[in-house]
Amino acid sequence: MTPRDTARNAVIAANSPTIAGAPIRRLNEEQKLNWLRLLRSENVGPVTFRALINQFGSAEAALAALPDLSERGGGRRIGICSRRQAEAELRTAGRLNATLVALGEDGYPPWLNVIEAPPPLIYIKGRKELLERPAVAIVGARNSSAAGQKFARQLAAALGQHKVLIVSGLARGIDTAAHRAGLEQGTAAVLAGGIDICYPPENAELQRLIGETGLLVSERPPGLQPRGKDFPRRNRIIAGMSAAVAVIEGSLRSGSLITARFAAEQGREVFAAPGNPLDPRAAGTNRLLKDGANIVTCVDDIVETLAPILGKELDLRAHVFEDLEEESEAYVSIPVADNHRDAVLSGLGPAPSDIDEIIRVTELDARSVHIILLELELAGRLERHGQQLVSLMSADGG
Repeated sequence: MTPRDTARNAVIAANSPTIAGAPIRRLNEEQKLNWLRLLRSENVGPVTFRALINQFGSAEAALAALPDLSERGGGRRIGICSRRQAEAELRTAGRLNATLVALGEDGYPPWLNVIEAPPPLIYIKGRKELLERPAVAIVGARNSSAAGQKFARQLAAALGQHKVLIVSGLARGIDTAAHRAGLEQGTAAVLAGGIDICYPPENAELQRLIGETGLLVSERPPGLQPRGKDFPRRNRIIAGMSAAVAVIEGSLRSGSLITARFAAEQGREVFAAPGNPLDPRAAGTNRLLKDGANIVTCVDDIVETLAPILGKELDLRAHVFEDLEEESEAYVSIPVADNHRDAVLSGLGPAPSDIDEIIRVTELDARSVHIILLELELAGRLERHGQQLVSLMSADGG
């Protein structure tokens, strides 16, 4: 290592993000169990979970409210995760040496805390102290070229020398190359399925090694086989955990471009490696460069861009929930007039609408509108699009 490399290494290590203040949440066992039950209940995702906690003050109160809410929204009584099911999931995770971590708790990826609607709960397995390092995601094509894989390995190894955590999705091609090169210094694999499920199967040994020397991360329950819709959710976490995303190769329809889009939406740096215009695997990265992504041809491109960002004091604590799960009163049904519900339904349509605009048009108080939207969502009649946008689901559910 040259003196210049040593100096630059010291800069990036010294400029690891400084997290302002201590974690703001420490759930006790009962609270965490209720969080898990709420999150695993039917039609409850991260956005709905946050709205329920903010509306009712605790997961316990929200669980009590779910049946009434879904029926008032015009649907059947939804399935609620039982205490027995949640306890069984936690026992399985314990046998796998995986830890369930809540948003805002110690061990939750700090950069993930501050994205819009972060996963309320994630499983982690391995060396959680690696999360104290700055993280960079390296992603790319599954059918990557030999040159692309070589560059991914070189970039991951060089970033590892700077004590940067390498994050990727354990897919074939670029992901695999980045993980293998990051094993010695530290790598984190975000899984689309359960933390014990390997996809693709040929990476089973690599996943085992990462679980021992690096970090495995999943928001899904143990034993869950990944489905198509789980991969974009995984890509969102990959971007959310990282200060930057580097795309090595990818077609115009590549999942890697989805990861890059999430990173841009989350205010993270996006890097792309230029490629031959005649290679379809370079079409996506070349498009990213046209759209303003940073070019990456060597590790210095990333290190020099991130150094001033990581040198700032960053408040990466979770500021998502209004209530910190204090002792809450028993659930009391909050009445909403039928004409108010009709007014909200009239203001909604198949095209996404801003919630603040719905409140303005209906002239209803915000609390009533949010309760009605929760009713509709739990009944399977409402879709959330992020950025406060909602729309009615079509009759066929699409």
